[in-house]
This record gives sequence, structure tokens and C-alpha cells, in this order.
Amino acid sequence: MDTDEYCREIEAHLCRRNGGHLVRITGPAFEMVRNWGAMGIPLKVAMQGIDRRVERAEAKGARRRPIRIEFCEADVLDAFDAWRRAVGVHRADDESAGHTDGSPETGLAGAPAHRGRGRESLSTHIDRVIVRLTSLRAGEASEEWDTVLEGLVRRLDQLHPSARRARGEARDRILKELEELDRQLMERARALAPPAVVAETAREADQELEPFAARLSPAALAAARQRCTDRILRYRLRLPTLVADQADVP
Repeated sequence: MDTDEYCREIEAHLCRRNGGHLVRITGPAFEMVRNWGAMGIPLKVAMQGIDRRVERAEAKGARRRPIRIEFCEADVLDAFDAWRRAVGVHRADDESAGHTDGSPETGLAGAPAHRGRGRESLSTHIDRVIVRLTSLRAGEASEEWDTVLEGLVRRLDQLHPSARRARGEARDRILKELEELDRQLMERARALAPPAVVAETAREADQELEPFAARLSPAALAAARQRCTDRILRYRLRLPTLVADQADVP
């Protein structure tokens, strides 16, 4: 996708999210959006950032004026930062560039890497995941997929009491089990999702990673592609992230 098309798609999405109000992206705003494209911010990730800004404004009540693109930049960059962490692009890109001197880690285009947020309660995280998985079972899930979800919910129910008071090594053991359960969840999701959906997520992952492909080693690109594909499939299937420190990734 060329820069002009990228900007047109952003403008069209902004207009849709503003209830059809035409909000032109011109002048400095156009240059800002062009820079998003130059940074390699995937179109759908930029749209997610715009959605966050609009939804936050809508939560406050009726809006008199449409949201301008300039007011979406912080949310777009935050969504991009979350995407980089989920896919692992900024780590692999820094290693390719030789940034291994112990200096503060930076991401693409010199953007600072995400600094971890304060840890939420592990039991609260597990509660949230159980609710999400249970809601998926209430839909039109196949019998095989429902069995997968039921098994995960049952295991999370077993982990919940000990998670409330887990510290140190006990907490680390629970976190490792959550990682393994998340791996199993995505493995079953890939196996049970319609082949057309799996193929489409792979194509979309290739499009998102295209700006970074030349900078990554084959191994780093393959790993990033797998994470990116899983992230898109997780979003399509509305699956929660079981790994506690990645729960805020879109």
C-alpha cells in the first residue's frame, strides 16, 4: 500500500467513526499520517488507535464536534507500541541494528520501548480470562471447540485460589502454566478455525510485517510472523490472552 492510499484509508475510517462527518486530513495532519506509514504502523493498528480515541470520547457522552486525526496520535502510537511488543518486532529490529550495549531499549523510528505497567492482581487477571472464555462458550461454538474452552476454564478455576496469595516462585509457576495454557489455546485455535480464516490471517500478517521484513533475520522474521498471525487470529476469534503481562495487547 502506497502512502497516499494509506492516508485515504485513515481518512475514510476517521469519517466513519465520526458518524459520517467529513474530516479532511490535510497540511500538518497529512504529514503526521504519512509519518505513521513511514514508521511502518500497520493500517489496522492505526485504526485501532483511532477507535480507542473515539470510544473514549463517546464514553463521556454526546460529542458536539467530530474528532480530528491530530487528537488520535497518542492512541495510535500506543497501539503501535503494543503491536510491536506482541509481535516482537522492536526486539528483533534492535538486535539486527546491533543495539546490545545495555542502553535503554528503543523501538522503530527511535520511539522509546514500552515500559511495563504496574502488575495487576494475578487472580483478577484469571477472573477476567474465565469470564471471556465462558462468554465464548455461550455462542455458537462447535462441540470440539467448546470442549477446549471448557477444559481451559476448569483448569483456570483450579489455579484461581492459589493465585490470590501466590508470591515469588509460586507466582512464577502459575505464570509459566498460563503461558503453556495460552500456547495450547492458540494451537487448538489454529487447528479448529476454518482454513480460509487461517490463510487470511497469514496474508494479513505478511502485510503488517512487510515494512520490517528486510531488516530482520530469517529466524526473527519467522518468529515475528508466527506471533503476528496468532495475534490476528486471536482478535478474529475474540480470544483472551492468558499470559498475564501481555493482557493489555490489542
